[in-house]
Amino acid sequence: MRIAMIGSGYVGLVSGACFAQFGHDVVCIDKDADKIGRLRKGEMPIYEPGLDRMVTDNMKAGRLDFTTELAVADADAVFIAVGTPTRRGDGHADLTYVYAAAAEIANAIRGYTVVVTKSTVPVGTGREVARIIRETRPSAEFDVASNPEFLREGAAIEDFMKPDRVVIGVESQRAREVMSAVYRPLNLIQTPMVFTNIETAEVTKYAGNAFLATKITFINEIADLCEKVGADVHDVARGIGLDGRIGRKFLHPGPGFGGSCFPKDTLALAYTAREAGAPQTIVERVIEVNVARKKRMARKVIDFCGGSVAGLTVGVLGLTFKPNTDDMRDSPSLDIVPMLQSAGAKIVAFDPEGMTEAGRLLKDITFARTAYEAATGADVLVVITEWHEFRGLDPRRIKQVMRQPRIVDLRNIFDPEEMRGLGFAYEGVGRPNPQN
Repeated sequence: MRIAMIGSGYVGLVSGACFAQFGHDVVCIDKDADKIGRLRKGEMPIYEPGLDRMVTDNMKAGRLDFTTELAVADADAVFIAVGTPTRRGDGHADLTYVYAAAAEIANAIRGYTVVVTKSTVPVGTGREVARIIRETRPSAEFDVASNPEFLREGAAIEDFMKPDRVVIGVESQRAREVMSAVYRPLNLIQTPMVFTNIETAEVTKYAGNAFLATKITFINEIADLCEKVGADVHDVARGIGLDGRIGRKFLHPGPGFGGSCFPKDTLALAYTAREAGAPQTIVERVIEVNVARKKRMARKVIDFCGGSVAGLTVGVLGLTFKPNTDDMRDSPSLDIVPMLQSAGAKIVAFDPEGMTEAGRLLKDITFARTAYEAATGADVLVVITEWHEFRGLDPRRIKQVMRQPRIVDLRNIFDPEEMRGLGFAYEGVGRPNPQN
């Protein structure tokens, strides 16, 4: 199959590389000439484990190319994977780039083509894409399909190559056959293929992310209760997660969800639902609680330090919204760090991959070269992102370099009894604290 991927950002690049790995001929298209130039040299614009090798291998094999030209004329399927950022003012997804891509595709395709929305888009977008193409070029021979992505940053390649399911919204047998051929390697390993109409596929993406965001918010509120009554949220999460109706995933307490999907998608779903006359009150409450939680985590650090961090040095471990990515979008650190600074704290931070981007978004921070350097001279150490390497840190060494042995562990990566046994003042999230 010949596939064109419009947009070489996170979704487009990962999807394009994985389709090439399937054996398809793929061209990834982007208007950013600098990005395309870097990709042709094998330089990745994002950090995603294993992506650089996959891109390089498939370029060498001749299955993957990058261009600034709209090279879609010979494609069997053209995927739209451009950005859909939150629109200022109302929280809706900004579909400017999606609709612009649709108009450009209309004038460039030659034979029958399936135009696929891979970007996360509100319900109704597929219909509008079809209208734009038909209006721009009435003679175009095409079908529109919806094929939402379900990729976790940091595990995107595995998610693409071994997905729980593939959701495809199509409304013609011809389009279904093309999409089945695109995903034939997954059919061969009996991956569930969920074929629906276009609207159902679009809603499925938003519903999935909203449900996961709700699980995170639910366990965070249960963690608050556990702290008040002396329970351990991890035992609670295990106790309910072993129920097959609930499941164990996304029941990890922390400082709130962030990233490129959950904040944006819950806002867009809430907006779309209000417009349709079916308000999603649970989702709207999830959004409110999550925004407030990030700020409350800064307050948690201040309270732990006796009500004031003025003049204190706060060491921060982790700035990205999750490990194994350099993505800072809506990261809890973007709320926590400025609030601590406003309260008078000096911030020394370390993140294995996110410091370059963090430097553009956070001001007046000292960036450390290692986690131990971030802890050196600190009056309190705050864990914001649960990078795996932080779990292997030597607590004794941390204690030696800190000015005061105090840790606020917002990801619960350390063992409370061990840390307190070593002489740390320690506080996690949703765990009994004998100091209270």
